[in-house]
Amino acid sequence: MLRNSKSVSRLDILDWLKDPAAHFPPQRHVDLNENGVTVRAVAVKLGVSRKVAGAHLGMLTRLGLLRTRRIRHRTYYRRDEIRIAEVARMFEKGW
Repeated sequence: MLRNSKSVSRLDILDWLKDPAAHFPPQRHVDLNENGVTVRAVAVKLGVSRKVAGAHLGMLTRLGLLRTRRIRHRTYYRRDEIRIAEVARMFEKGW
């Protein structure tokens, strides 16, 4: 059953991607911690369509919080720890 995309938290996605092997099933041919996860894996975890999951991942990528890597015909998403630390510092300084 698909749930409303408004109940999806992008913070949940970022949290899951801290340790993707703990939150997503193993992928053939790739290491989750090194390469990240696919839109399909995120969609299944969230209980939403690939289109909705892709929109969330796209927003996080455009913000610079996620990096992408193409392997075969799939795109894998993983956290950009340096950018996330920069954003956290901005908020700590009262941005």
